[in-house]
Amino acid sequence: MKFGDRIGAYEEDILASLEKLVAIPSVCGEPRPGMPYGEACVQALEYVLGLAQDMGFSVRNVGNYAGHAEYDCGEEGMAAVLAHIDVVPAGHGWDTDPFTLVRKGDLLFGRGVLDDKGAAITALYCLKALKDANVRGHRKLRVIFGAGEEVGMEDMKHYFEAEPLPDLAFTPDSDYGICNREKGILHVEFSCPHDATPIRSFRSGKAVNAVPDRAEVSLDCSPEEFCALSKNSSQIAGQFLFESAGEQGFSIRSEGVAAHAMCPHEGRNAAAALLELLATVFPPAQMGTLLTFLQKKIAQETDGAHLGIQQEDAPSGALTVNLGVVQTGGTRDFACIDVRFPVTADGAAIEERLQQEAQAYGVQFQRQIRNDPLYFPEHDPLIRTLQDAYESVMGSQPELYATGGGTYARAVPGRCVAFGPVFPDEPDRRMHKSQEHIDWERFRQHARICLEAMYRMITE
Repeated sequence: MKFGDRIGAYEEDILASLEKLVAIPSVCGEPRPGMPYGEACVQALEYVLGLAQDMGFSVRNVGNYAGHAEYDCGEEGMAAVLAHIDVVPAGHGWDTDPFTLVRKGDLLFGRGVLDDKGAAITALYCLKALKDANVRGHRKLRVIFGAGEEVGMEDMKHYFEAEPLPDLAFTPDSDYGICNREKGILHVEFSCPHDATPIRSFRSGKAVNAVPDRAEVSLDCSPEEFCALSKNSSQIAGQFLFESAGEQGFSIRSEGVAAHAMCPHEGRNAAAALLELLATVFPPAQMGTLLTFLQKKIAQETDGAHLGIQQEDAPSGALTVNLGVVQTGGTRDFACIDVRFPVTADGAAIEERLQQEAQAYGVQFQRQIRNDPLYFPEHDPLIRTLQDAYESVMGSQPELYATGGGTYARAVPGRCVAFGPVFPDEPDRRMHKSQEHIDWERFRQHARICLEAMYRMITE
């Protein structure tokens, strides 16, 4: 029997613990004293660390940014598995309560079951399996839990200011085989004073790293203009709901399809569609500075062509742009975009070009985050260890691949890669979308690979 097979004895406990963790709506919120990502993220972190403590592990919480459970099984360094317990907002379009674990046959539904609570709980029980078997190795082993991965991964920056970097690690927050190339990530905010005349407010998106599936606009326009918008909607790739509120004006709701910002072309951006529709009736002077800029330079484009940043490379593919959040009304309008750029691209040059494009329209530019690309050497011993662990369970070698996603591997450069939990032949599990789910039978395979990899990282 391979060591990874031992995780089978913990499957019911994994499900029970995952159910409790999914029930905590750990969407990052407004910071509070001692709660950098809000109260729900603290609750989720305290839950997993409390669970680990009950298992007999030493734990540490680093300022509610992140924490770890440690199995002290060796003295020649440290290996680690990095996972996160925060999630993106639930969004719309669920058939079940997103914060209740629901089983339908072999499918488990709930926000975070795939990204990344299922993998986080599994890694903890893999640690327990090693401890219960009294495995001794060369290195100690940690499972590190972050509470702010979905909002820029500053959680790992704070954690590693207080704790040492592992010597080797993986993060089960992507796909199989082994991701040794991650595109750079740039989050940018555009803003300006509110100056749209018929547009009272425009609202869409709750997370910059997700394609918004809904956008709404409140209008103070003429009935003739409103009728023209309704008529023109047939020309736009989108779905719209038109409502009249009498003296209160008019409103339009745009319905889209959510997707992860690393593949925005797989969704349908509700904000972009609504901008396109408004521009069929209102000239720039009425659209206002920010909405005109967004409509002219981004709209439904996902490759950055009109922003002047379109590019691609052989190792990692094409640059992508996602219009994630738009908020107008009051005194100031703002919008946030997510750019994923190739591993050989110049992130600073892309940032400079975006700033120039914004300034040309009188829009202010502010960088929120810029994470450099990751390019991990393919012949590193860690790659070999993970390949062997995968092959021992699956009977074939995992391929190396590139992703537009951003993982904790960036926080441990040169020592960490993304590895699992989704298999290449699986259908869309709807990460960052409604109806997020995992296939329990396939996830059981991931658990075996995860344990086998953890075992080899400390014993080889």
